[in-house]
Amino acid sequence: MAKAIWNGAVIAESDSFELVEGNVYFPPAGLRRDYFKPSPTTTVCPWKGTAHYHTLVVDGVENRDAAWYYPEPKEAAAAIRDHVAFWRGVEVQR
Repeated sequence: MAKAIWNGAVIAESDSFELVEGNVYFPPAGLRRDYFKPSPTTTVCPWKGTAHYHTLVVDGVENRDAAWYYPEPKEAAAAIRDHVAFWRGVEVQR
């Protein structure tokens, strides 16, 4: 079981996940979407493709661009399509 926690709230939890470059990527079904707010931010990884971001909002506190995902990953990263990983103070347990 993997779990992502930020500002005292469980924002993602799943028995199945992908592990890439030390990051846990949670499947869409494991996300607590009420804590996610779309962000216009994108970045590019040479082998995974273009990452898109979400800002987390828990109890009115925002953690800007703390979650990222690949909606259209390159073939080498197909397993993480639409899976979400975290950083910026989000605690991930597994």
